[in-house]
This record gives sequence, structure tokens and C-alpha cells, in this order.
Amino acid sequence: MATDKLVAMTIFRRVAELGSFTRAADDLEITAATVSKHIAFLERDLDTRLINRTTRRMSLTDAGLAFLKRTQALLDELEDAELEARGFQAEPRGTIRLNVPMSFGLTHITEAIDSFLRAYPEIDIDLQLSDRMVDLVEQGVDIAIRVRSSLADSSLLARPLRKSRNIVCASPGYLERVPEIKAPSDLAQHNCLTFSLHDRPRVWELGGQEVLVSGNYRTDSSLAIRQSLLRGAGVGLVPRFLVHEDIEKGALVPLLPDFPPKPYSVFALFPPGRNQPTKVRLLLDHLDRYLGEKPYWE
Repeated sequence: MATDKLVAMTIFRRVAELGSFTRAADDLEITAATVSKHIAFLERDLDTRLINRTTRRMSLTDAGLAFLKRTQALLDELEDAELEARGFQAEPRGTIRLNVPMSFGLTHITEAIDSFLRAYPEIDIDLQLSDRMVDLVEQGVDIAIRVRSSLADSSLLARPLRKSRNIVCASPGYLERVPEIKAPSDLAQHNCLTFSLHDRPRVWELGGQEVLVSGNYRTDSSLAIRQSLLRGAGVGLVPRFLVHEDIEKGALVPLLPDFPPKPYSVFALFPPGRNQPTKVRLLLDHLDRYLGEKPYWE
């Protein structure tokens, strides 16, 4: 019976994390009927409903969400216990799920993952590239990378990885045909490209000042802003790590050096109430080494 329950808990975890019985069945390479049978077994055993189901969608009940948190922690601990019992002779295995902002993921994480998987071929990586916040528990995320000046959700466990700043910049072609930018107030005369996922997209904090900017282009992608800056579309406030090479090559020009934006940190976040499995700690250490010492880190 205990073995049946562990199997059922594993299946329940994947259903909850993927938000679908069918997707969980595909992921686990079993039938949807088998998934339903194990969920029904758990609900009978616990004498409570874990999942609300309709023909269109499913959602966890309050009991289901609480049970998911415990299930994730227990299964992760079991995986580590097996490694320890074998004296770490066995290769770490299993899936690590990462949620990473698009621009930081493409510039720093994907290459690091390639080298990590070469070192640990028994581990699978499920990488979600998105600039939008997600619920780490419900989505089954093991590590979320966030690039922020501060963290709003204090319940999450956090490990700072690096610190850097945004930078105001524009292309030489744009600057040749517009009024000079000597102070933050001069930005009022310019087409400023804004990042819509900032808390206040049209307010740029420069040198302790809050500057209201305006422009004809707003997007939820820092990569899109970079491309438009290179084409001479306007002025942008973008991560230094994203445009460092463009500035080195002279394709973009840094502006307002005496009015630096406040620094931000690159955080690794983890779900609350769970120890980090060995495979997650290995990946974190690998990412830390890979990020290294760059000119744009402080």
C-alpha cells in the first residue's frame, strides 16, 4: 500500500505541476485512465478532494495545494535519501524545472545548461523562459531566477547570485539627430522605449531622481527594446548585461553616467518549506561558476 501511495503521490505532483491529466500522462508515459485511477485512490485514502475538475479546466483545492507542498518536499527528500544510501555512487537524476526571464535566460542560462547536462547526463532540464511571475509551487518550479532590486514575496527562499544595474543608452544614429542628453530632465524631449513589466514603466529612477518619460513603444521584452535601440528608435533603460557588448563595439552609447540607476540583484528563488535536492544544489553551483566575473557585475 505504501508503494501504491508513493506512485500516486508522484502522479498527483505531475498533474498539479502540469495542470492537466493528459499532459501528466504523456510526461509519465502512462495512460490518462491510470492517472485518474491514482488520483481517485489518493482522494479516497485522504477522504478529501484534491483537484476540482470540469470539462474545460482543473484547479487544486486548498487541501490539494497544501498536499502538493508536502508531496514535493517528501519526494525530493526521498530522491536525496536514495543518493545518500548509495554513497553518491549513482549519478544524480530526475528533472529540474527552471523559470527564467527571457533576456537573462538567453544570454546567460541556456549555455550554462548545455555544459551542466554534459556533466550530468542523467538529469533533465525543463526550462521556462518568461518575464512574467509564476507560482513556484503550483508550477512545480525548482529554481526561479529573478532580476530585481528587491523581492516582494518574503515567503520564498532566495540566494543572491550577482548584482548589476540598468543603463540608459541609445544608438549613435539616434543621438546625431536629436537634442543632447546631459541631464535626466532632457529625456522629456526624447522617444523613450519602456519595459511594460516594470512596476512603473514610465518612471525611471536615475541618480536618486524619479524621471517621468514618454515614448511611442512599450513592450514586455528587453530583447525587443535592445533591437529597437540598435535600429535607432529611441532611448532605453535596459540591463547592462544585455547591452554590454553593444556598448563595447560602439553600437550603443551609454548616457547619463553621473545619474546611475539603482542596483538590482540576480536572485535564485526556491519554493518555501522545501530543502534543495542534490541535483538543484549542483545546478546552482554550476550557474554560480558560469556567471563568473563579468565587467557588468558589481
